[in-house]
Amino acid sequence: MANHHQQIKQLLTRGVEEIFIKKHLEARLSRGDKLRVKFGIDPTGPSIHIGRAATLWKLKEFQDLGHKLVVIIGDFTAQIGDPSDKLAKRPMLSAAQIEQNLVSYKQQLGRILDTKKVEWRHNQEWLNKMDLQRLAQLAESFSVQQMLARRNFKERWQKGSDISLRELLYPLLQGYDSVMVKADVELGGFDQLFNLQAGRVIQPLYKQPPQDIMVTQMLTGTDGRKMSTSWGNVIAITDEPAAMYGKAMSVKDELIGQYLLLAARLDTGQAEELLKKLKQGANPRDIKKVLAFELVKLYHGARAAVLAAADFTSIHEQNKLPAKMVAQKISRLRPGQTIVELLVYLKLTDSKAAARRLVEQKGVKLNQVAVKDWRIKPVIKTGDVIQVGNRKFIKII
Repeated sequence: MANHHQQIKQLLTRGVEEIFIKKHLEARLSRGDKLRVKFGIDPTGPSIHIGRAATLWKLKEFQDLGHKLVVIIGDFTAQIGDPSDKLAKRPMLSAAQIEQNLVSYKQQLGRILDTKKVEWRHNQEWLNKMDLQRLAQLAESFSVQQMLARRNFKERWQKGSDISLRELLYPLLQGYDSVMVKADVELGGFDQLFNLQAGRVIQPLYKQPPQDIMVTQMLTGTDGRKMSTSWGNVIAITDEPAAMYGKAMSVKDELIGQYLLLAARLDTGQAEELLKKLKQGANPRDIKKVLAFELVKLYHGARAAVLAAADFTSIHEQNKLPAKMVAQKISRLRPGQTIVELLVYLKLTDSKAAARRLVEQKGVKLNQVAVKDWRIKPVIKTGDVIQVGNRKFIKII
């Protein structure tokens, strides 16, 4: 019984930003009520990053306590586009793009959740069938003033930036999802607060009690900005162990604490002990090694973490090459290419401009020697190793 009480306490506190309404949810958990716990995810990209995973681990805590997880794949709402925390109009995704992103989602979620016990729903089941009359009834639940009071809409309104009517529909549709699955509680990150609250507003209109809301803390990107795939400051749960380890080592020092708790999921006591050592003068690099190891271990297992740690030490502290590298046949290379053209051809950069910047920043090495001039045309031979940054290596064979 004491252990069960401790689990509930951790569920309600660890990595939690806010709960609406905490006393009500705590009472239901303590009574042993079996709750329907809703989580919606729009397949707007092919990979789930560890920021989103922080909420998934909280869902697992509900699952471990015997509650029913209802995961809604937003194959309809992804086409609408979630405006949460967006300061510019979000483009609509095509059905084909969404279908492509969906391919590996269940597999990725299975790294954290027991997917066999999840109730899977796709919101196109009901939103594709919604006629104009029902949409008009749903729209009565919010006023234009309420929508414009939303922080990002308010900022865009004040700047004169476009806000499409399509974007205003998103929270209504997410709230309607809660009606269709009879959600008792919904989880999401802090940027989702307005959408989560929409469910509480809309459910009573359909004679359902308003869901409780658990808002989880947001994990900042590795560079201190909001975690965003387009900014390249994310760690995906599908990243290979070496890449995951290296990215964790690049986390800004001031973010170590939240990464220990939310990303690597160390016990609060362990995280506090490591942060105490940091305040007492420990090298942040040493603490980050613990973070990186635990993160890789969480998604790939202990053996992979050991190998990733050894690989990192070998490359970055002993100036050795990694044991495994991507191979490229020399016969496929075109002679006479500049280093910039070569990097783009090998897909080590996205553009010539990016490649040039990397060379100018001494971020490109040929056989562990920095390339100094982006205009050179290197003579590449078998056995050469081309390196970009700290994690991309290609060996010519």
